[in-house]
Amino acid sequence: MTDVIVLHGAWHQPAHYDDLVGLLRSRSLSVEVPDLYELSPADSTALVEDIVAASEEPPLVLGHSFGGVTAGTVRGAAGLILLAGWLLDVGESPAQLLDEVAKETGAPAEGLLAALDDNGRLRLDPADARKNLYADVDEPAATRAIELLRPEPPSIFGAIPSHVSWRDTPSVYVAGRDDRAIAAPLVSRFAARCSASETWETSHSPYLSRPTAVADLIHRQRRNASR
Repeated sequence: MTDVIVLHGAWHQPAHYDDLVGLLRSRSLSVEVPDLYELSPADSTALVEDIVAASEEPPLVLGHSFGGVTAGTVRGAAGLILLAGWLLDVGESPAQLLDEVAKETGAPAEGLLAALDDNGRLRLDPADARKNLYADVDEPAATRAIELLRPEPPSIFGAIPSHVSWRDTPSVYVAGRDDRAIAAPLVSRFAARCSASETWETSHSPYLSRPTAVADLIHRQRRNASR
């Protein structure tokens, strides 16, 4: 039985969510955090849907940041939580949406500072990650989170879902008022695609800065899904 599936963001890994997972498990919830690193969009969806299918009751799926790309395609979930997440439609890619924002505003879209390493992967700048991912996270937790970051292939920005499930699944979007990792026009677009939305006084990573609030939201959504 799996109650909650947490999907990590780009550059992140399951260990980033240890505090939230520990809190949820202390509340007697069963949690899975699959590693989606280097999986194609289709393979990521298939992996999560296998977990959903193996559960006695439909679980909630929480997608943080780029984890929202996969969350929005998973069929059979009881509900979706987009935690500062990317919620794409069929045929959309992150690169395309960033280009649209740049054309609309006349300036490059907000985002993270990444540079190609010797292996051709995008590696985040630690100081920029501290400012744009973990601005409201305490120093020990932010330091650990930065140490856990791993480089990503540039192809992540070309991810295009071939189908979506978010239109038929209850969902809530959590936006951070001080989120500097996703451009505000995109946050508004993604939030409008959800059944409900909330704006918190957080940066991009409320799972670290406000884990209790995230756990409480998960409980509320579970209650709503069971009605």
